[in-house]
Amino acid sequence: MTTSTSLTIIQMNDSHAYFDQHQEMFWKGDQAVYRPAGGYARIVTLVKQIRAESQGRVLFCDCGDTLHGTYPALKTQGQALIPVLNSLGLDAMTAHWEFAYGPEIFRQRAAELGYPVLAINVFDQVTKERVFPAYSVKEIGGLRIGLVGIASNIVDKTMPASFSEGLEFRLGREELPLVIDNLRSQEKVDLIVLISHLGFPQDMKLLSEVNGIDICLSGHTHNRLYKPALQGKTLVIQSGCDGSFLGRLDLELVGNQIVDYRHQLIEVEAKIEPDPGVDDLVSQALAPYQEELSAIVGKTATALNRAAMLETTMDNFMLQALLDGTDAQLAFSNGWRFGAPIIPGDVTLNDLYNIIPMNPPIATVDLTGEEIVTMLEENLERTFASDPYNQMGGYVKRGLGFNAYIKIENPAGQRVQQIFSGNQPMLPGHHYSTVFVTEQGVALKYGQQRELHPERAIDAMLAYLKKHRSIQAELKGTFVAV
Repeated sequence: MTTSTSLTIIQMNDSHAYFDQHQEMFWKGDQAVYRPAGGYARIVTLVKQIRAESQGRVLFCDCGDTLHGTYPALKTQGQALIPVLNSLGLDAMTAHWEFAYGPEIFRQRAAELGYPVLAINVFDQVTKERVFPAYSVKEIGGLRIGLVGIASNIVDKTMPASFSEGLEFRLGREELPLVIDNLRSQEKVDLIVLISHLGFPQDMKLLSEVNGIDICLSGHTHNRLYKPALQGKTLVIQSGCDGSFLGRLDLELVGNQIVDYRHQLIEVEAKIEPDPGVDDLVSQALAPYQEELSAIVGKTATALNRAAMLETTMDNFMLQALLDGTDAQLAFSNGWRFGAPIIPGDVTLNDLYNIIPMNPPIATVDLTGEEIVTMLEENLERTFASDPYNQMGGYVKRGLGFNAYIKIENPAGQRVQQIFSGNQPMLPGHHYSTVFVTEQGVALKYGQQRELHPERAIDAMLAYLKKHRSIQAELKGTFVAV
C-alpha cells in the first residue's frame, strides 16, 4: 500500500520592497477600510510557525517584484534588501521590476541571494543563452520538486529600454514543454511548481495550452485569491501584494499525485510579533533614511489608494500636482499597481516616494485630440485585451483633465465612445497641452514640442502639499465604463 506524503507551499509575490508594515486597503461592504499589514519580520514569524506545524516539509517561493518599489531599495539598487531576503528561508524566485536597475546590476543582486533566480524566458540577445537557470530541483521530505521560473515577459515591450538592454524576453510558451519533459524524464521529479510573473490571466491561458505543471504560483496582477483556481489539473494561487499576505497551500500526495489540498490567504496582521533577528535587519536597512523619510510634508483629507482599474485617488493627487505646477490642460501617468495606501491625516516624504519611487522628471508635450484617442485605445487594449497574451500589465493609464466614456467589452480600437475636455468634446485636430511622467505616461511616438523639465514628480507633490492645508483628490469620473 502506497503511503501519503504531505508538503506545504508558501507563496510571496509582489512585495515591492516594503520592508516594514504599512497601510493596506480592504473592502468591507460598500467601502474601503484601511489597517496596517505586512513587514518581513512578521512574514518570518508566520513562516516559522508554518514550518513548525509542517515538520519542516515546506517550500517557500517568491514570484518577484521584490527588489524595487521603495526609497531605500532604489537608493541602493536593491542591495539593502539582500540581508533581509536571505533571512526569509526562500527556495527560489523569479523577476520583473528587478530589471529596473539594468540587467548587469540585477545579475549582481541575484548572485548575492542565497537562493536561485529562475527564468525560463530571458535570453541574451547575442548568444541566445539563458541569463538565469530555467529550473532548480529541491528535495523535501522524500519528494523531488522541480521549480520552474517565468519572469515577466513585458520588460522589453512596455518598460524603459534600459531595463532590458541586451536581453530578449519571451512568453515561455515554447520553452516550457521541453523543461517539463526534462524534469520528469531526467530529473525524476514528483512535483512541478511554476513560479510565474506573467500575471493571472496569462498564467491561466498558458496552463490551458501546456500540460504537466502541478502548482502555479502566480504573480504580477496583485490578485487576492481566497481559493485556488483550477486550470486543468493545475492548482493556481496568487497572494495580493506589498507583503501584506502569504499564500499557504497544504498538499497531500500519494506517489506523485495530489489527492487533497487546503489553501489559506493569510493576512500579515499588525498583531503578529515580529521576528527579532529580522526586525533588527530591517531596522539596519532603514536607519540611514528614517529621519529624512519620516518628515511630515502635508496632510490629506482623502484616503489615497491605487487599488482600482479605471481611476484612483492616489494618482489623482499626483496628477493634480503635475497640473498645478504647469500650464497644461491634461495630465497622464502610467497605470502602476504598486504604492501603499495613505490614510487621511499626515503625509510623509516616505508616502510620496511610495507613490512614485523612481521620482522621474516632469515632461510636457502637445497632443492632438486624435493622438489622445489613439493613445487611450492602445492602453485600453493592453489592459483589457480578450487574448490574455496581449495584456501588457498595469491598470488603465492614469489621466486628469478629461472624461472618457468607454466600452470595455469592445474590440481593439473601438472602446472610446466619447471623450470630453471640460464640457466640450475633444476635437481630433486640436492641440492639448499635456504634462506627464515617464514614457509609459506618453510614449515617444505621440505629440510635438516634447520638453523635459528640471522639476521631478516628488517636487511637484511637495509644492502642491505646501499650497494646500489639506489636499482632496476624490474620483472625477475620468474613465467611465458605459
